[in-house]
Amino acid sequence: MAAVRERLLAWLHPRPQARAWALLAPGTLWLLLFFLVPLIIMFVYSMMPRGIYGGVDPGFTLEHYRRFFDPLYLDILRRTFVWSIACTAICLVLGYPVAYAIARGGQWKNLLLFLVVLPFWTSFLVRTFAMIFLLRDSGLVNNWMLRLGVIEHSITLLYTPFAVMAGLVYGFLPFMILPIYASLEKLDLSLLEAAEVLGARPVERFRRVTLPLSMPGVVAGCLLVFIPALGSFLTADLLGGAKQMMIGNLVQNQFSAARNWPFGSAASFIVMALVLLAVMFYLRVKDRAPGEAPLR
Repeated sequence: MAAVRERLLAWLHPRPQARAWALLAPGTLWLLLFFLVPLIIMFVYSMMPRGIYGGVDPGFTLEHYRRFFDPLYLDILRRTFVWSIACTAICLVLGYPVAYAIARGGQWKNLLLFLVVLPFWTSFLVRTFAMIFLLRDSGLVNNWMLRLGVIEHSITLLYTPFAVMAGLVYGFLPFMILPIYASLEKLDLSLLEAAEVLGARPVERFRRVTLPLSMPGVVAGCLLVFIPALGSFLTADLLGGAKQMMIGNLVQNQFSAARNWPFGSAASFIVMALVLLAVMFYLRVKDRAPGEAPLR
């Protein structure tokens, strides 16, 4: 009877560790079923021969991994990394001043935050189609440049690298602004006042105080922009046309039009491995970077 009573009390009043595992169980189960299991299936498919009519056949082969290192696919991979890095850099240059202005916005802070979050209320597909209407030959951008006398004839903006880059920056810029804003919002203004008392000019105060303390937000924003831009395929497909293919378009085409699931899976895992290596290298280099010298 005492043992039953103890079990009942343990069930009604579980230990903190048991409560923690109970809270983790739903999310862990969801990730196992809808992330890890499909990932394992794709990994197995990547080492199986392609079926005659699509799908896979029983067997083992590494041909799909060797095929990925063809110059054609390596050029697509190079273009994807270059565009993703460029998109991240542009978003950082544009997003940091915006995040700084919002953090110091005073009574306008909530309104500015609302304007940054507002694009998320619309589907990414709808926003990309809106970019098509802006950049086409008879679109708003060409019409305004003609009216202002900047150009004499309509120029081709759509289906160019510029259109792809504009679409990527437009789509991922809020992911850069929000983490940086979160870091700048927590910045202790007394540190800036102390730097000013010690004789630091505004540029020095920014370089030696504001920027280092906002680096966690900068790193988070760069990762949130770089990784989705690397796997993006909708922007390049709609704004870039067939000539501006990224690695996401290659994977999407292999799973849909070409019905070559093993090669699409192999390409996905190679890109995933490269991204993990790049992120780990970046974080290690950042952690080993020397600290700032004291103010003089």
